[in-house]
Amino acid sequence: MAYVLSIIANPANPVIDADMKARIMELAANTSVIDLATGVASDFYIAERDNAMLGSVRAMLAETPVDINIVALTHRRKKLLVADMDSTIIEQECIDEIADFAGRRAEISAITEHAMLGELSFEAALTERVAMLEGLDVSALEETYAKHITLTPGARTLVQTMNKFSAVTALVSGGFTFFTERIAEAAGFKSAQANELLVEGGVLTGKVRQPILGRAAKQNALLRLAGKNHLRLEETLAIGDGANDLAMLERAGLGVAFRAKPAVAEAAAARIQHGDLTALLYLQGISQAEFVE
Repeated sequence: MAYVLSIIANPANPVIDADMKARIMELAANTSVIDLATGVASDFYIAERDNAMLGSVRAMLAETPVDINIVALTHRRKKLLVADMDSTIIEQECIDEIADFAGRRAEISAITEHAMLGELSFEAALTERVAMLEGLDVSALEETYAKHITLTPGARTLVQTMNKFSAVTALVSGGFTFFTERIAEAAGFKSAQANELLVEGGVLTGKVRQPILGRAAKQNALLRLAGKNHLRLEETLAIGDGANDLAMLERAGLGVAFRAKPAVAEAAAARIQHGDLTALLYLQGISQAEFVE
């Protein structure tokens, strides 16, 4: 067997049962199944990547909150994780939360949405949004982080478990260093990169240090970290939700669209809509018993 049909539910809603597994096995002929977590994650071993079968299983379980993907067994456990931050490792878009303090949330959130859909240049959209924050006291950043930013469920478990297996873990964001530095420490990432908001006299200038790190920078980070650590791209894992993540998702050995915009989910090799971030461990064949909680 060269591939796995991976079925993953949210740990808060463990819906995978014997009946579901039996129905899947009828569609995926000559398969065997291993549970990685009871009710939450099951692997069905298959001989080849059968996209027609994948479509049939997805159609059969369309009303069931499970994520269904096919992954290769070769290099299944990855040695590099590159992760987006906003709406991926954390549940929010930092710039939208900061915008509340400037009274510009509706305007800024609308631009964020268009940028993540790929309808606007990321660099131009970031420049326009940051300009709206000019004059805002830096204390707003502290308050945003303290009161409005939360790790996505499973984030710390994902990163700490990959650290346990000696993987390289990197947070690569089009957001801001003020937040990536703190989120990287909270989740356990070994490194982080992002854009820097420029400050003068304790207030935001409305500008970002150049060059702006966007779509190309994320892909370059993946390639640089793989090269630095002498890893093949097949040994890498990337996760993100927006259009500026697409390049790195497409180059990674396994690119995962996490609760992503439709075009991103369609383009990525794997998609997670229902599970939390521990789904990335299950996609690698790592069982719940091996997690670092």
